[in-house]
Amino acid sequence: MRYLPHLDSDRKAMLEAIGVASIDDLFTDVPEAARLKGLVDLPLKQGELAVERAMSAMAAKNVSAGSVPFFLGAGAYRHHIPSTVDHLIQRSEFLTAYTPYQPEISQGTLQTLFEFQTQVALLTGMDVANASMYDGSTACAEAVMMAARVTKRDKAVMAGTVHPHYVEATRTLAKHSSVEIDVTEPGLGGLEALIAAIDESTACVVVQTPDIFGQLHDLRAISEAAHAKGALLIAVFTETVSLGLVEAPGDMGADIAVGEGQSIGVGLNFGGPYVGLFACKNERNFIRQMPGRLAGETVDADGRRGYVLTLSTREQHIRREKATSNICTNAGLCSLAFTIHMTLLGEAGLRTLARLNHETACELADRLGSIEGVELVNSSFFNEFTLRLPKPAAEVVDELARIGVLGGVPASRLYPGQFEDLLLVTATETNTESDMIVFEKALRGVL
Repeated sequence: MRYLPHLDSDRKAMLEAIGVASIDDLFTDVPEAARLKGLVDLPLKQGELAVERAMSAMAAKNVSAGSVPFFLGAGAYRHHIPSTVDHLIQRSEFLTAYTPYQPEISQGTLQTLFEFQTQVALLTGMDVANASMYDGSTACAEAVMMAARVTKRDKAVMAGTVHPHYVEATRTLAKHSSVEIDVTEPGLGGLEALIAAIDESTACVVVQTPDIFGQLHDLRAISEAAHAKGALLIAVFTETVSLGLVEAPGDMGADIAVGEGQSIGVGLNFGGPYVGLFACKNERNFIRQMPGRLAGETVDADGRRGYVLTLSTREQHIRREKATSNICTNAGLCSLAFTIHMTLLGEAGLRTLARLNHETACELADRLGSIEGVELVNSSFFNEFTLRLPKPAAEVVDELARIGVLGGVPASRLYPGQFEDLLLVTATETNTESDMIVFEKALRGVL
């Protein structure tokens, strides 16, 4: 990006054009208490070289994921992305129209979205998938709204072990609708409380596996309980790689599967942009109630295969009051990266990658669980598990970071005031044996 400084006269002309006296006037709607002072404390009127140096010095204060042993997860996971992915997404063949309204000039975009949908449907064990969402949390929220439309009911029951950010996104979207969000108490046990909360007014039941604590759940019993009351089952996942080993949601009785696809092809990227996955069964009027876009295959006037948007029931296509959603498709580059990475892996590659993740996590769990005072609380897990520590996990994480180990996410960060002794730890194929040795030694020392 070019460095284009503004003169005082430039700023004055822009402020006059929009009718305010100063730049500070642009922020009058933001409460004073919510404003962060000195976030970017740069000297004024510096040249481009000076600004680059100042910004580089600020960036050097960060501890990047690739510079130290890294064991964070909780919804965003560090995986190796082949250099082929970055190379291919920059090729001119994919630089078609950003938004595929005009199929005659967007065939590259539409075809990759069509392939993306096929991959997501196969991964989740579902009949149909859309062309992606913003991220896993908004996919979850939209699934709840869809279930309410399908069942014509107004209550969603969510497990307390669904990622708290997903719960909050769902509550935010439901706030201006008639849908009531009922969340069970979070905990390390089973799903009995969730099943007990289902009644004849329940539109859907939302459960995550592996859940926020890394625990795996067989969804069959809760699927039967939900369907017995006429409710839909929404299965959530935050780690797509788990689908290489864990049974697909559709095969366990889920009606809708939603999750985060960041693990395939998309880096951590400071928290985004990511790619939400959304798939469902081909039953009742499910497909017509799906949010987002769907790419379909057809033939043109000459009988040649082509791709188009189909069943476009978003507010940009039809009258807003008849729209299923006003969400846009996720940034197309993320879904393209997902599709390329998944194609490079293939089914065998994904299963091998998943197995490597699980084996690495098992080895790390054994190492850390052998430390005096440390308890592994999971009875099952994929590549993420929870440890109970003899001191507050947040303090331990801070001490580990100071000595160069990013050793997990304190559960209290996701549940303020709760689970202060629990630490969420993730191991992926990027963690070497030396990483695990360093982590084990550092944790022994801190404790």
